[in-house]
Amino acid sequence: MTTEFTTHITKAVVDSLQGTADPRLRELLTALTRHLHAFVRETEPTMAEWEEAIDFLTATGQTCTDTRQEFVLLSDVLGVSMLVETINSDGRGDVTESTVLGPFHMTESPVRELGANIDLIGSGKACVVSGRVLSRDGTPLPGAVLDVWQANDQGYYDVQQPDVQPAGNGRGLFTADSEGRFWFRTCVPSPYPIPTDGPVGDLLRATGRHPYRPAHIHFIASAEGHTPVTTHIFVAGSEHLHSDAVFAVKESLVQDFTETDDPSLAQEFGTPNPFRLARFDLVLNPEPS
Repeated sequence: MTTEFTTHITKAVVDSLQGTADPRLRELLTALTRHLHAFVRETEPTMAEWEEAIDFLTATGQTCTDTRQEFVLLSDVLGVSMLVETINSDGRGDVTESTVLGPFHMTESPVRELGANIDLIGSGKACVVSGRVLSRDGTPLPGAVLDVWQANDQGYYDVQQPDVQPAGNGRGLFTADSEGRFWFRTCVPSPYPIPTDGPVGDLLRATGRHPYRPAHIHFIASAEGHTPVTTHIFVAGSEHLHSDAVFAVKESLVQDFTETDDPSLAQEFGTPNPFRLARFDLVLNPEPS
């Protein structure tokens, strides 16, 4: 009787959705209902457990602010963000692979000139990042736009330390030159823990998982006539490359930040010597004709 009735509930809810005008919304809600009901039938949560789940989601929403998105963080640590990214990528090996946006792309990056230093504090190891933005066939993309953001050398984003870091620290909006080239100065990022003072932190502790991410720099690269890519560049040799708390590491995105002792090159880039140098290209997929 119980099994028959629970199946009836699922059918009744699915039937109630058939009048949904948007066919895609109807498809999504129908699948969500079926899978959610199947989860409940499989696990048979107690009322106390279900109330705790509701409280967890309520706390997740209450933790969100203008500079923190706890639901994005929850999606990240459950691997859903990377699953959605992977499903929506075209899977081609000749373009830059995408990865998660992360919870700290919360502010508009300041427009900066090529070669500018986005490390406004200057406390970390000097680093130069340079490369090109290319189309899939290798054609440079002049005027491509790169939105860049990263944590400082202590593992914190500017929005996490408004009393310590100036707004816009570690961020920049750059426009590639006539040959699709870009370059900027910064500090070498460090591994860092995702925020653990909210419900997501409670979840990690309850499951015995660490909160750390390997060192990386975020990019969103876009160009006219091409599909934008949201990606990271991970520092080769960083801790946690094989245990990223948000499952975002792809081997193609791991890059060398080479120790460089070259006074003339340092002078060219306007950075102290020695410094770290990371060179790589971002390759975009043309939009379908």
